[in-house]
Amino acid sequence: MIGHLEGKVIFKGERHVVLDVGGVGYKIFVSASSKNLSIGENAKLWTRLHVKEEALELYGFSHQAELEFFEMLISISGIGPRSALGALALAPVDSLKRAISSGDTSYLTKISGIGRKTAEKIVLELKDKMGFGKVSFGGEEFKEDTDILDALIALGYSQRESREMLQKIPSNIRGREKRLKEALKTREK
Repeated sequence: MIGHLEGKVIFKGERHVVLDVGGVGYKIFVSASSKNLSIGENAKLWTRLHVKEEALELYGFSHQAELEFFEMLISISGIGPRSALGALALAPVDSLKRAISSGDTSYLTKISGIGRKTAEKIVLELKDKMGFGKVSFGGEEFKEDTDILDALIALGYSQRESREMLQKIPSNIRGREKRLKEALKTREK
């Protein structure tokens, strides 16, 4: 129904923004990539209108790939928009897709509100939808990311901080030790 909005950010809350579009303020729950929006700046968001019995809620994303993945997640029975948004807040779409393609349910259970059975259901239902079938790719790279994430948490960083540090590692850096060092450097900046 409402697929895209462009306007000025007039309010920013913990999990949402209010976007002024032609004099109408839209309350939009935003993904992690949209959290860097600032009050007073213009923003363009891909949106999804979610209809509930007692409310209409808009969810916004800076990138269309996030919206598409969000829609795939909420198509699964038992995954609501808040859980799907939580998944996108903790990991980039590519990491989530690698977890699904490699069948790593333990990675998915680190998302708040997603237990083992739900993680297995996500892998089962989305593996075919995303075209992975029984083929697994990126397993070793994904295992490295999981190991680095676990190491950062063991060093005392929160799960959210660890994921943010992992996301900032340049893609051309390879190897667990090098990637871990680079993650620690990103935290110092």
